[in-house]
Amino acid sequence: MGGETEHLGVERVGATLVLTLNRPEAKNALSLPMLVGLYDGWLAADADDDIRSVVLTGAGGVFCAGMDLKALAGKGMGDQYRDRLKADPDLHWKAMLRHHRPRKPVIAAVEGHCVAGGTEILQGTDIRVAGESATFGLYEVRRGLFPIGGSTVRLARQIPRTHALEMLLTGRPYPAAEAARIGLIGHVVPDGAALAKALEIAEAVNANGPLAVEAVKASVYDTAAMTEADGLAHELERGWPVFDTADAKEGARAFAEKRPPVFRRA
Repeated sequence: MGGETEHLGVERVGATLVLTLNRPEAKNALSLPMLVGLYDGWLAADADDDIRSVVLTGAGGVFCAGMDLKALAGKGMGDQYRDRLKADPDLHWKAMLRHHRPRKPVIAAVEGHCVAGGTEILQGTDIRVAGESATFGLYEVRRGLFPIGGSTVRLARQIPRTHALEMLLTGRPYPAAEAARIGLIGHVVPDGAALAKALEIAEAVNANGPLAVEAVKASVYDTAAMTEADGLAHELERGWPVFDTADAKEGARAFAEKRPPVFRRA
């Protein structure tokens, strides 16, 4: 299946594509095969109209412990991965959702460590679920490093600035309950239940009109840096065409007929 590598699992669950960071012996630290698989997974999801959403999770009760600089060098991983990075030097940023935004909704299912590069990837996802023992944090400053995966730009746009700066400048760990309190994640569930909850949310998304869902997501992100007036104008440009689709008419018809709608992306 598109995107699958030795460090990334890919599975279809109904209309959801599940991407699993699969290097549990290294706490799913990012490797070149993992990044190549991730990027290909994002592209595969967007290219397949039967896929309505994506769930990103980690194997072995861990989400991602960040970068593995040795593994990112690709040693012993096969020339195909090094060749991919050479052909597209931006590939790792696209894989980490820094320079790529999938048009399908992305739901994170977090267990265990989600720190450094893991918390940076998390900021590129749309909806976030975590087990109660999950841990978040941007540890880079503790090692004299810079969280260059987008956190100094995105985090203060996603949570209150005081919390963003505390996370960035202290480098301390955040338990799931605190991460939820400051708005970094949306749901805290019992350990081991994050994937099930993420798939439940995905099913709720998948039941809706796909053209409407994708237009709504695009509008939210496209207008984030606009003035209110410009954003409202852009919303009309995005929104009005949705009303002219066959899916919109089917939604109204199904409501009147008291039956589930059958959307066809038309």
